[in-house]
Amino acid sequence: MLQKMIKPMSFFLVFSFLLLDFSVQTAKAQMIDTNTVIAAQKQDASRERVATFLGRDDVQQVMVQHGVDAAEAQKRVASLSDAELAKISQAMDQLPAGGDGGIGTIIGAAVFIFVVLLITDIVGLTHVFSFVNHKR
Repeated sequence: MLQKMIKPMSFFLVFSFLLLDFSVQTAKAQMIDTNTVIAAQKQDASRERVATFLGRDDVQQVMVQHGVDAAEAQKRVASLSDAELAKISQAMDQLPAGGDGGIGTIIGAAVFIFVVLLITDIVGLTHVFSFVNHKR
């Protein structure tokens, strides 16, 4: 009985060994440029920064007011290319930290004009302010 099983078993084993993959996988190691590593870290950081910005409660409230789903916005940020993400991150860097910069510019211009008129009034070139003592 053992003689009858040896022949089919040997065919099965030979066939099994032929199906095995004995190829050798080679690893390729090379030096990575520092700029490449820094660029990859910046891309990851900018993706995380934009996602964090969209996760804020005040930003989500504004998105809901404009009819944008917050989850859909997060999905779209995840699918952005690196160039698009860098552009958005750069635009975020140029935004004023406290909100609208127009009021600060107007106040700064008003203070500058006041100081210029005050100096010209003190020197005696103009007579704009009544609280400046003019020498006659």
